[in-house]
Amino acid sequence: MSYLGADLSIRIYPQPDRSEIDHFDRLPDALLLLVFNKIGDVKALGRCCVVSRRFHALVPQVDNVIVRVDCVISDDGSTSSNSSSDKTRGTFWNLFRLVFGGIVKPLQALGQLLGPKRTTLVSGSSSSASSPSSSLAVGTSEEDGETDQGGVTHHSPTQVLKNFNEIRLLRIELPSGELGIEDGVLLKWRADFGSTLDNCVILGASSVIHPKPENGVAFNASADALCSSGVNNNNGVVGGDDNGSIPDSFYTNGGLKLRVVWTISSLIAASARHYLLQPIISEHKTLDNLVLTDADGQGVLHMDRDQLEELRVKPLSASLASKRTLVPALNMRLWYAPHLELPDGVVLKGATLVAIRPSEQSPKKEPSDVSWVSTAFEEPYRTAARMLVKRRTYCLEMNSF
Repeated sequence: MSYLGADLSIRIYPQPDRSEIDHFDRLPDALLLLVFNKIGDVKALGRCCVVSRRFHALVPQVDNVIVRVDCVISDDGSTSSNSSSDKTRGTFWNLFRLVFGGIVKPLQALGQLLGPKRTTLVSGSSSSASSPSSSLAVGTSEEDGETDQGGVTHHSPTQVLKNFNEIRLLRIELPSGELGIEDGVLLKWRADFGSTLDNCVILGASSVIHPKPENGVAFNASADALCSSGVNNNNGVVGGDDNGSIPDSFYTNGGLKLRVVWTISSLIAASARHYLLQPIISEHKTLDNLVLTDADGQGVLHMDRDQLEELRVKPLSASLASKRTLVPALNMRLWYAPHLELPDGVVLKGATLVAIRPSEQSPKKEPSDVSWVSTAFEEPYRTAARMLVKRRTYCLEMNSF
């Protein structure tokens, strides 16, 4: 009987074979770094960091990092996330929240993901916040972040990234676009910055009409009826050929005013994002490419290696009161189509494309060079931009602000 008991004990609780080799430990560091770079996401890297001492030493060497911001916190400590109720508060509500509130928290759950205190690798206690061994943890110290009513400590992207030593590709994603727009309205922008604005492209439409699966056209709630006599022409316009001219109604029914609002709002949103990136750019000298976008796909701010280096060596012209980079005097080119039909059957009503460059840069490019405009967006909006630049061009100017 005792023999059977001993046998069961051996089967249920087998002694580990000390001669057995963990083949995972035989993988070279270069291969593990390749895997970590494919992961990219800071939260996932935080979980990897607590697996072992080796992982904890390798994670800070990752050169491709993605930070997804969970919410935006205003100066009064209130948090906001992407919700439909935000967009009903007016066009500039989300823009005001970003410009004047600032981003102070990308990872509200990372501290929870890292779990409780685990040896010397990482700790959730406030005393470990300044310890090198817990550099990738989100501490609970109120000095390093803001704590909401749920007890979760909030940290800025700068704080979260400060212990990554070799970042080359960095992507930061906001929970939503800054510009609250009505349902059915299309508004997208892309801006390139050095020490100030290099260029900006804005694509907008008062409504988007999608084709039905059946034979017919479905209208969004905000879309007006198409002209019953409309036919397609070579410019992708539904309706009679307007030779690319802007109709007189565009100036009288508020269409021009709306486009001006879109343009100024997009520029302010872009310059606010640029301003917020200064600490990250100054601390990470290895950066080759930086993108700050949002989950809605509304706006993209991009900086390449030359632009990043320009910002480091050239003083930034900033408005401290509004927490954004000042925008210089601008030259703008505008293309407009009352109805633009894309190859997939989607129709953009009141389609507008605006290309913006600082006035002092305009002579450097040939007036006919619009390649940088037509490639600013991903499909299907790249096709829309290419169709619009074939139409008549209207030039505008704007003073610095």
